[in-house]
Amino acid sequence: MKIVMKFGGSSLADGSRILRCGSIIERYKQNHSLIVVVSAMDDVTDKLLVLTELAKNGNREAIREHLEVLRAIHIEATNIIKSDNLRAAAQEEVSKLLTELEKVMTASTLLKEVTPRTRDLILSYGERLSSILLEHTLKDLRVDCLRLQGGEAGILTDEAFGEATPLFEASKSRIRSKLNPLLEQNIIPVVTGFIGETQNREITTLGRGGSDLTATLIAAAVKADEVWLWTDVDGIMTADPKLIPNAKTVPQISYAEAREMTALGAKAIHPRAIEPIAEEGIPVRVKNTFAEENAGTLITSTTQLKEGEVVKALALVKDVGLITVSGAGMVGKLGTAAKIFDILSKSGVNILMISQSISESNISVVVNRSKLHKAVTALELALLGKGVVSEVHAEDDVSVVAAIGAGMQGTPGVAARIFGAVAKRGVNIRMIAQGSSELSISFVVKEKDALTALKAIHDDLNLGG
Repeated sequence: MKIVMKFGGSSLADGSRILRCGSIIERYKQNHSLIVVVSAMDDVTDKLLVLTELAKNGNREAIREHLEVLRAIHIEATNIIKSDNLRAAAQEEVSKLLTELEKVMTASTLLKEVTPRTRDLILSYGERLSSILLEHTLKDLRVDCLRLQGGEAGILTDEAFGEATPLFEASKSRIRSKLNPLLEQNIIPVVTGFIGETQNREITTLGRGGSDLTATLIAAAVKADEVWLWTDVDGIMTADPKLIPNAKTVPQISYAEAREMTALGAKAIHPRAIEPIAEEGIPVRVKNTFAEENAGTLITSTTQLKEGEVVKALALVKDVGLITVSGAGMVGKLGTAAKIFDILSKSGVNILMISQSISESNISVVVNRSKLHKAVTALELALLGKGVVSEVHAEDDVSVVAAIGAGMQGTPGVAARIFGAVAKRGVNIRMIAQGSSELSISFVVKEKDALTALKAIHDDLNLGG
């Protein structure tokens, strides 16, 4: 088969894990044609984000300390390379790249400014560094490979720095011309995820889930048989196993179910990454780097349901806030909802969930808690005292619980069973939302009750098996 393998940050967290990834690639290359996509080492992107903030404050000493930490992490990881020559080459390339980063940080610190374009450049160093480590580890295992940045592999994007969108058709053509000749020579491309480039060869990043998107775009371009996402869990789970110890792996889900799950924070493929493979019908496997014998979760275009199965998984979304905009003047007033959404959009606040009463006298929205104060301030300044809205009420102690599954479509009584299970535990529901697709039901509860609600549904629906 032709397989695109993407390794996440947790799979590349240190030298021993990078060696494990290299060994997986070495084994599968015997019978398959492989393309490898890498994320940055675990927590490295967060460390680079900290550097951007330190540069804005002109904090040279702290930047120097953070760069030394990055250097130590990556140099330490090279110790798993047995060949003295390859280890030295990897260390030299890591040092060279970090010297480049240091120059970028020096310029940004002097200016006390980090533009979106510069921020993308800084963040790109995470994947560029990890790709050096994996490339030299593979060569140490006598695997023929070639390291490529996203742009070099053909990922062409618009100029929306920080959340760039690939130009799909142009990218596919470029990817084929770059990667197919390598595959024909049995050379494994090692591609940096998360990174693309504009037509002017400026580095861009693809935003959250960017490495997943890199992998699926490449898969669509070369018409791969499957995409394998290697992570630190056994696939998509019925719930977060850290919260629900008896959570089980979901063996199969559809693209539509995966979108719902991952949009709600379930650890799997990012929703943006589904589009390229959905068009081609390419399956995705989510597998555990540390338990590769496990089947993981298969994501396909079709829905497979067991008899009596209505809900496949639960998600808990924390760190959110609930805003309720109320007023008798809202009843029958055209454009009120549009105005609320426009205010939040212009304030840079993303809406996670929406609900409106049929009376039209109030609208509730859920936003990220970090944006709650900003959102409330913007709404109060724009709406209060205008004769339409009388109150903007905020709650910062809530969480969202969601149930997802294609078996909910057209099945009577699903909501009653879910809410009944929650009610038996004495948990009050503050807000409810369900799309017409019936693939998910989301509701808001007080943060202190969220885990109780999650456990109640998981137990009542027997998701633990």
